Amino acid sequence: MTAWLPVSASEPASQTDADRYVTSIAVTGPIGPATAKYVRDTLLAASPQKVEAIILRLNTPGGLATSMREIIADVLASPVPVIGFVAPAGAHAASAGTYILYATHVAAMAPGTNLGAATPVQIGAPPTLPSSEPTKDKDGADRAGPGTKDAMTAKMTNDAVAFIRSLAELRHRNADWAEEAVRAAASLSSQAALNQGVIDVVADTSEELLARIDGREVQVLGERRRLATKGLPIRPEEPSWLIRLLATITDPNVAFILMIVGVYGLIFEFSNPGTVAPGVIGAICLVLGLYALNMLPVDYTGLALMLLGLAFLIAEAFNPTVVLGLGGLMAFLLGAMMLIDTDAPEFQLSWTVIGGALVASIGLLTLTLGYVWRARHQPVRTGTPAMLGQPAEVLDWTGQEGHVLALGERWQARASQPLTPGEHVQIAGIQGLMLEVRRSPEVAIGSEGQP
Repeated sequence: MTAWLPVSASEPASQTDADRYVTSIAVTGPIGPATAKYVRDTLLAASPQKVEAIILRLNTPGGLATSMREIIADVLASPVPVIGFVAPAGAHAASAGTYILYATHVAAMAPGTNLGAATPVQIGAPPTLPSSEPTKDKDGADRAGPGTKDAMTAKMTNDAVAFIRSLAELRHRNADWAEEAVRAAASLSSQAALNQGVIDVVADTSEELLARIDGREVQVLGERRRLATKGLPIRPEEPSWLIRLLATITDPNVAFILMIVGVYGLIFEFSNPGTVAPGVIGAICLVLGLYALNMLPVDYTGLALMLLGLAFLIAEAFNPTVVLGLGGLMAFLLGAMMLIDTDAPEFQLSWTVIGGALVASIGLLTLTLGYVWRARHQPVRTGTPAMLGQPAEVLDWTGQEGHVLALGERWQARASQPLTPGEHVQIAGIQGLMLEVRRSPEVAIGSEGQP
């Protein structure tokens, strides 16, 4: 958990208004590991002596429960007040965004925005099948909606309810509606949220928001603090290149592609030592892919099946059996389907990416098998078998031994019959560095036909 230095309530007052400002960060799109790091780095860098407050602009459909909890823990431990602001018009703070908005010291929304639909299914819980028997309300009447839930779903739902109610009680907001947002996926518009005590302010712009909350008291690390935000400059905090890179590679589809490229790059390097580039690129891609998967909710059974499938495909290339190839394709496909362990749609693998990787693997397997098939049916071009039957020319000869010129090289040779320099012979065998030669058949026939 992030450690913060305690700051007394009197310290901000010692600074002049000209020295103070408000930091603004934007959480747009799915909430994942990159978002959590972006928020954490901004909160850590915000000095309570200079930063009056941090505006957390939200426009998110939800995301990973682990990243959401990391952001909430950092907001609760921040020595600088955090103002949640669902903006601009048309934005929403659904699912995980609702929890984060409840955790902020001041909750605000722009007109034309909404929040809610905070059921655990949206942040990683398995979906619930409706029961054939209706449930009963407090009066004993039948109530529409899902019936008896399985134990795991009920456990996750109750945990989510307890969590969001604790945030609502901490910030003195509507806890009953928060529970409704979890259990029934309820949603609210900005004005309705204000009327029901879910948020504190409705404002069109960040400047208007700062003017409306000026003088409001908030509780920061157990101490009461009065905000002095009217007219303060707003400084946007852009994500660093590292966070942008992390946001890119933690997309499950990108991580999946990086891992596939990495594995095949290393395979190519091992099969062709010295090419260097495939090995370097493959190693970098594989490390980045594994790092990204380590930050995502990965099902390690799915990862193991994928790696096993790739191993079977490689084995099929060197030992064609068909069974290994089909088994590898099935294991790879099943592993890819199980790889990401969450029901959040923003962090699901695309079937297009899985299909593309599968087609590429089949294509590579087909090319490799074709290459192996052709190589096995080509004549041998190196080693002892390649020299047998090759012609040679006698350079010098004494008795049954001498030297011959074969394939552009001088060899020591022997034969069962005397030979003469300049005579053409044929290589019959090799023992160590000694060639066994014999007269070429055409030469032998020609000599027998002489009168």
